[in-house]
Amino acid sequence: MLQWIQRAGLTAAVVASTLLAGCWGGDSDDPKNIVEIAQDNPDLSILVEAVVAADLTSTLSADGTLTVFAPTNDAFNALFTELGVTKDALFADKALLTSVLTYHVLGTQVKAAGIPVGQPITTLQGGYFKIDGTPLAITDGRNRVSSITETDIDASNGVIHVVDKVLLPPDKTVVGTAAALAAADPPEFTLLVEALQVTDLDATLNGTGPFTVFAPTDAAFADLLTELGLTKDELFADTALLSSVLTYHVVPALVLKADVPVGAAITTVQGGTFTVDGSLQITDTQARASQITATDVLASNGVIHVVDKVLLPAL
Repeated sequence: MLQWIQRAGLTAAVVASTLLAGCWGGDSDDPKNIVEIAQDNPDLSILVEAVVAADLTSTLSADGTLTVFAPTNDAFNALFTELGVTKDALFADKALLTSVLTYHVLGTQVKAAGIPVGQPITTLQGGYFKIDGTPLAITDGRNRVSSITETDIDASNGVIHVVDKVLLPPDKTVVGTAAALAAADPPEFTLLVEALQVTDLDATLNGTGPFTVFAPTDAAFADLLTELGLTKDELFADTALLSSVLTYHVVPALVLKADVPVGAAITTVQGGTFTVDGSLQITDTQARASQITATDVLASNGVIHVVDKVLLPAL
């Protein structure tokens, strides 16, 4: 797993002064820092206001080597609408504002050509996001997608990439993410969430992690009950069996789609292994096949991949 920053020893002040230092053009003998470049661009005026409100100006102006994903004014205005808040209300919440802004900053300089596509990218805020494809698009910690509209704006203390949406750090664990989907319309993962609660594994998966969860859909659980000839109540009453099955779906590491080791045995929290082939089909210990139908649902303490069949360990 790539680690883009070493967070130890970094202060909010260092983050702020580094974020606003840079050089968007200008005299090569007198390069501008990220903040100065942002100040020279009218389309980044709200970002500049936000940096000032969060007391990050000196940090993002200081010497260093940073990468800043800079949201435009339109991006900020869209965020105010999305959150149902005014600019003044958001900027008055300094802790939240600082968290959001530092989520846009990496502690090393990463040019567009060096972006690790599909990999987890850790920010100064501590959360991670991923960048995919052509054109480059960011999936943030709340699974919102932003496009990178300009790249490689050089500054004296790093580089700026412009984005069309304000990135938001993750606010839910893998359990919280599954629970939110269970409460959605249409609902999904209701049986998984209930199973985690029955076995008290929800507390474990709300922990620090990181965890990779291969999450069976409600239809997958319904198929399992038919396969085993059990009712839901009968399966859920056997908490030892249910715990073994559930922990067989959890890998104690952050494994995004790009890092899934195709063909190699993947060891689970339960202790058993399964394999994944190039078409993202899983073969479990009992030689049953399950398809990964969705990947890289990001969470604060890991990632979820959706599967269409409940995996079974050796029983």
